[in-house]
Amino acid sequence: MTTPTGLPVRQGPGFAETVALIAALMGLTALAIDAMLPALPAIGQSFGVAEANELQLVVYAYMIGFGIAQVVYGPLSDVWGRRPLVIAGLAILIAGAVVSAFATGFTGLLIARVLQGIGAAAARVIAVSIVRDRYAGREMARVMSFTMMVFMVVPVLAPTFGGLILALAGWRSIFAIMAALSIAVGLWFFIRMPETLHPEFRRPLSVRSIVDAARICVTNREAVGYSLAIGLLFAMLMGFIGSAEQILGSDGYRLGALFPAAFAVVAITGGVAAFINGRLVRTWGMHRLSHGSHLIHVGLTGAFFVMANLWGGLPPLWLFMAMMVAMQFFFSFAISNYNALALDPLGEVAGTASSLIGAFTTLVGTIGGALIGQAFDGTVVPLAAGFFGLSAVTLLIVLWTERGRLLQPHHQAGAMPAVAE
Repeated sequence: MTTPTGLPVRQGPGFAETVALIAALMGLTALAIDAMLPALPAIGQSFGVAEANELQLVVYAYMIGFGIAQVVYGPLSDVWGRRPLVIAGLAILIAGAVVSAFATGFTGLLIARVLQGIGAAAARVIAVSIVRDRYAGREMARVMSFTMMVFMVVPVLAPTFGGLILALAGWRSIFAIMAALSIAVGLWFFIRMPETLHPEFRRPLSVRSIVDAARICVTNREAVGYSLAIGLLFAMLMGFIGSAEQILGSDGYRLGALFPAAFAVVAITGGVAAFINGRLVRTWGMHRLSHGSHLIHVGLTGAFFVMANLWGGLPPLWLFMAMMVAMQFFFSFAISNYNALALDPLGEVAGTASSLIGAFTTLVGTIGGALIGQAFDGTVVPLAAGFFGLSAVTLLIVLWTERGRLLQPHHQAGAMPAVAE
């Protein structure tokens, strides 16, 4: 038997290498966002962008392409397999990075960033599909947790990485390094990861098959509810990322060159939480961990909103950082497990499911995050208001999804072949 690329089927990498490879693929998507943050003022100077909030579009343009393209990759990967689509996506990602490096105007850069996002979408969508092909239930959650741990370490290093390249060779070189890293990860994937789509799960390329797969996704209560939850939580993250340089670096707390270090403190918290989640999920279960963490998160975001107003929009830096670390910790527990819970019942259409869920959550998160980011007024009040409102609404959605039951493990109907909680 051969894969769609004509190569013989191989057993594939073990657990640890699978986690590392999937994390590397997903890490490319995070690197393309966070490595650019220290360079935003320099990009603005290069292209004469006077309005600081407008520079957030460098982040959000990438995310728009990233979100829309996910609709395409999933269904095609259910037809042709995972390998060809990952390789094609990485090629587009590399092309987008190269075009960005040679952009001659701000509009051209934004178009190139959309292209870069379109390519990165393949790594994000199909990486998750590969995990679902090989694992299910709590094992899938465990892989996703360890993957998210590595994935969330990337934002810790990316701003420092971008700032260093910026200082040594200018902002255009950041894109050149992105292209080189994408080539390296692509070669690793090509050599080590076999085709993971089981032949019996291949679907014909037809409008009807895509509609049928979409119907399975949108009629599953857990998939719909947890997808909404992921999207709204992701909006909080994008709201912070989009305005982080202004809040911490240039306008709010004015940390300047210390911005990457402050950003890293928040980002590393997510990695620590994902690691702990990966160790606990097999014992405690996805529902207990995610629901309990979300309840705490709502309380923390409410306290953050109150404090932001009490201190006139800019609490002391130490207090702001403490609140961000605490919120990020419990946010990471919730969203890691919500990703697994959304996909767990959809094994028969894993590619399309990952595609639709990824596109939906990315676009919801990008639009919501942009609304928060564009509301930046020199204070953290818009950020705090967005955090509290979105966290509270998301909890209501989870309550609907679970029919009023929280913290209670149960079987996920339709899981193939899921491990019961």
